[in-house]
Amino acid sequence: MAVTIPAAPAPIDLDLDHTALLIIDMQRDFLLPGGFGESLGNDVTLLQKVIPPLVDLLAAARRVGMPVIHTREGHEPDLSDCPPAKLRRGAPSKRIGDTGAFGRILIRGEYGHDIIDELAPAAGEVVIDKPGKGAFYATGLAETLQDRGITSLLVTGVTTEVCVHTTTREANDRGYECVVVSDCVGSYFPEFQRVGLEMITAQGGIFGWTAHSADVIATLGDPDTDNAAS
Repeated sequence: MAVTIPAAPAPIDLDLDHTALLIIDMQRDFLLPGGFGESLGNDVTLLQKVIPPLVDLLAAARRVGMPVIHTREGHEPDLSDCPPAKLRRGAPSKRIGDTGAFGRILIRGEYGHDIIDELAPAAGEVVIDKPGKGAFYATGLAETLQDRGITSLLVTGVTTEVCVHTTTREANDRGYECVVVSDCVGSYFPEFQRVGLEMITAQGGIFGWTAHSADVIATLGDPDTDNAAS
């Protein structure tokens, strides 16, 4: 089904039959008080603002049967997939692999590595574990999208200027049309949030489009209502 979503820099036409909702790194280590994000001196409440609109968007996507893909950034317990340059990030004793408030920081299988309860994946939804910032690097995301015939992505999650931006750029290079849902992505830094969104839409949409969740949800509609009206 073809729809037109109000967006910046201009409305975007999407084929919903070939569109997926991508939810990036909505993990406890990044979003909860006491987690890795807060240990770096960040205000996690700025990321938590993303949760309510993203809960609504996720519900709408599930309602219309849109494929949903979740990602989690993290590493193997032996840190064999974590380069030294990344291991050095963070304060001493609060680095990747160290013990934090929710288990070992950003280690697969730990409580903090997993997705927050409000956005927990449903049965059948794909979960991509990624070792880097971008969701395509060293993962099966490209194959997952190809197998499902996906050509467009609704991009959400955290953080706007890091994992969201990296993934959007990677997707753009691979030919995917990306709509970054502006109130469903978040940053610890308000200025990075603003500039990150502006960079996506600059020069006529150099990396993609941005749209508000309310406009996206309204465009998705309700299949039961749509069927009743036809």
